[in-house]
Order: sequence, then structure tokens, then C-alpha cells
Amino acid sequence: MAILVNKETRVLVQGITGREGAFHSRLMVEYGTKIVAGVTPGRGGQSVDGIPVFDSVEEAIAAVGPVDVSVLFVPAPFAADAILEALDAGIKGMVIITEGIPVQDMLKVTRAFEVAGPDHWFIGPNCPGIITPGQCKIGIMPAQVFLPGPIGVISRSGTLTYEVVAQLTRAGLGQSTCVGIGGDPIVGLDFVEVLRLFHQDPETEAVVLIGEIGGTDEEEAADYIRREMKKPVVAFVAGKTAPEGKRMGHAGAIIMGRMGTAQSKIDAFTAAGVPVAEMPDQIPHLVQKALRQ
Repeated sequence: MAILVNKETRVLVQGITGREGAFHSRLMVEYGTKIVAGVTPGRGGQSVDGIPVFDSVEEAIAAVGPVDVSVLFVPAPFAADAILEALDAGIKGMVIITEGIPVQDMLKVTRAFEVAGPDHWFIGPNCPGIITPGQCKIGIMPAQVFLPGPIGVISRSGTLTYEVVAQLTRAGLGQSTCVGIGGDPIVGLDFVEVLRLFHQDPETEAVVLIGEIGGTDEEEAADYIRREMKKPVVAFVAGKTAPEGKRMGHAGAIIMGRMGTAQSKIDAFTAAGVPVAEMPDQIPHLVQKALRQ
């Protein structure tokens, strides 16, 4: 089992003819991801490593059949229109790699998904994507550090995800699915929604949550874990030394007063009974301990 994506997931790449789109499409296909089409307006009729390219999402679906997930490598000024185009064409899942999408654009996107219904979802923007090891990779995650197994991973940080997963893999703790939710102020699936999916997945035995300063998502996740989560969760919070009011890396990683500090998040997890690692290399030991208990 897995959440959101598996070996049967049919994927479309928007922005496939750009440098990043073409490069990562090739790596996704090599991993085994079923990319059935690409879309770049004005490039219809071309192909990228054998993947047919169309001028619009509607044309692509008419030619190749249903698509489950679209992954976007579209420049920020045009990303919202591309997302809404895919949504209008009937695609229910989206992975938005693009960073720098205007907040007002993402407000429109979020509202459109709310109207579309609960079976529609997106992760990102400004995210590394999602991978179910051994089955499907959608995005830019380095596949070589992942190992199939029972540990779910959720993270706001891309590179920190890879470091933590590498530590888990070295300890023999494979992953069910790893989700990079993105670090922008407005994102799609949040910690609570992904935790709920892992909670419902019979083959996910424990979850690693990688948070960072800014916002209150981690505090809300801690509250959900305390109230409903029956599976063990181990957390790590980045940004302990970040000064107040200074943005650190991600657009959403900013401390305002007492809200969004690393300590407030650590305190919330501790109160919910979630062990919090001081350093990433402590996570495998804490996961093993949680599984034994």
C-alpha cells in the first residue's frame, strides 16, 4: 500500500520541454513512473524521450486517456493558469514544483480546489514532490536514497527530507510514501491531511514529520496526533537558531513574535507525546524505539 501515488498512477508533465521539465521527466521514467504525456503550449507534436507533447491538457487527455496526476514545471507567472487548466480537464491530483508563485494566484488555486471537491488534491508549490519507493516518483527527489518499507515521511523541506530519508535507509527503515508539502505560505495538503492518510494506510507503521519555523502547521499537527493518531510519530523541527522576524529560506519560514518558533513547535509535539529529535541522525533510533513501544 501507499498514499496518493503508486505504480499504476498515470502522470502528465506540464512544462515538459523546459530544461527542468525534460531532465526530471527522464529521471521519473527511469524510476518507473508512468508518464503518459507532456504539455507545452506551442510545442504540440514534439516528443521528449518518447513522451508525446501536446499544446493543451485537454488535447493530451483526448489522445492518451485518463490522467491521475499532473506535475508542473511551469514558470511562476503562468503556473496558476496551468494548474486551473489541468483541474478543468479533470485531473484530480497535482504536484507543483514551481516556486515563486504569487500568493494571490495560489489563493485562486486553493479556492478552485475547494470547489472541485475533497477527492481533488495538490502538494506544493515550492515542493520536491512525492515518491512511493519502488513504485512511483513524481517530482525532483533523488531516488537513490529511498527504500520501500513501512515508514511514512512528511516534510516542508526538500533537502532535509533527503538527509532524513538517507538516515532511515541506512538504518534499514524503508519508506511507504514520502511527501514534500512545500514551504510557501499557501500550500495544498498540509501536515494534518497527510497524517490522516498515513493513519488510514494499513502498511504505514510509523511516521516521520519534518517541520521548520514559521506558521502554525506543526502545532496543528501535534494537536491532531494527540487527539486521533494511533500510529507512532517522530518529529524534527529545523530553525532553532533563526532570529525573530527574519525569513529563513522558505517563503513561509518566518517567526512572528511567539508564533512559529521552533520551541513552540517542539513544545506542542512534546505535549502530544511525540519524540522530537535534536539532530536528523537521531531520527532512526527514535523511530525504532517508537515501533518497539
